[in-house]
Amino acid sequence: MSSVIREIWLLGRNRAALAALVLLAVFAAAGVAIGLANVARDQAMIERMLAGQPAEEQAVASFVKDAGYGAYYGFQPVWDPPSDLAFAALGNRDIAPAILRVRSLSLEAQLYENESANPELSLAGRFDLVFITIYIAPLVLIALLHDLWSGEREAGRLFMLSALPRARRRLWSVRIAVRIAGVLAALLIPFAVGAVLAGTALPRALAFGGLITLACLFWSVVILLVARRGASSVVNAATLASIWFALTLVVPAAANLVINAAVPVPDGAALARENREFVHGAWDRPREQTMDAFLALYPQHAAGSALPPTFHYKWYFAFQHLGDVHVAKQSQAYRDGIAGRAAYARAAGWVLPPAGIAQAMTALAGTDVTAQLAFQQRIRAYHTRLREYYYDYLFSERPFDVQILADVPRFDPADGSGTGAD
Repeated sequence: MSSVIREIWLLGRNRAALAALVLLAVFAAAGVAIGLANVARDQAMIERMLAGQPAEEQAVASFVKDAGYGAYYGFQPVWDPPSDLAFAALGNRDIAPAILRVRSLSLEAQLYENESANPELSLAGRFDLVFITIYIAPLVLIALLHDLWSGEREAGRLFMLSALPRARRRLWSVRIAVRIAGVLAALLIPFAVGAVLAGTALPRALAFGGLITLACLFWSVVILLVARRGASSVVNAATLASIWFALTLVVPAAANLVINAAVPVPDGAALARENREFVHGAWDRPREQTMDAFLALYPQHAAGSALPPTFHYKWYFAFQHLGDVHVAKQSQAYRDGIAGRAAYARAAGWVLPPAGIAQAMTALAGTDVTAQLAFQQRIRAYHTRLREYYYDYLFSERPFDVQILADVPRFDPADGSGTGAD
């Protein structure tokens, strides 16, 4: 115990080391605070959207004449609530919309018209606890550990210290443990406070804390291997800075370029444009052609598919859905491409531990690409229910009372199947 207290005292006297730890703690606290603010903003937007939905539905009900009006003007909210760990790992929540308002029109344009953010601006990630752990904490560990032996040798104390009884266990092991513990405390204490404020489940908080610890231990091993080589402190620092630069920036960026080249992904904005052009072009196509194509997909509505000479919403919503069908292959290719890139990135994470740990953190927080694609699939499943609910009224000519608007299917973000609940 005395040796631990001695090393803590020595570390406290080292102004540079103490400043590095305080700065790391400030960065970690700032990352947690920013994460909590982002989560609170998302939750506030969701609550505001849901609170305003009854008033909007009441306004729609005041002029709805039939099911077509209800389907056209009836926007329905869909949302992706942040998890109890999202504050620590924002992941894709900074570029993927957490809330949408969809209606029974063509869905693809509604999904991808939100792709206005430049993903290249998000390559390094948001300033959250994951960013601090992966990019900044290793630099502090390098500052604390790179001259562990070389600094003593350059000061002329190494041989004397090494001659002490059980020096490896009583001196070097304790010194290493105290310095690593200082870094972990600077990261884990702000995280623990954030986890309490966010109501994070204890097993998930412990798992995330374990990943933070794993990242620090990985870098500690790398640093100690370099520090034991016997080179000067300057050489050790330069070598470790190069390793950090390669493992956190250069190699991951190169791997990202290789993965992007190997797995092409259609442009979401172009997909939305193609969808819209097909939908708009339907006004000039023969209505019979549209209805035949639609009935091939929904033969159960053939009995009520006759169209009057004037406009009818059954034809309108038929070609809206055909617009989605028209780009279905491109949409599937888009999702497959995104999922394929994510799979290759996970595989690369086994070779690049910092990247792999970051991916594990966002996966645990439910903010990774897989979670984003799952949210889109829930939207698709819900949109299908919403469309088919109105189809039953449009093609059966059943009376549509405004009270029926209250029975419109509702989105349930907790339903993993995406079917929602009435």
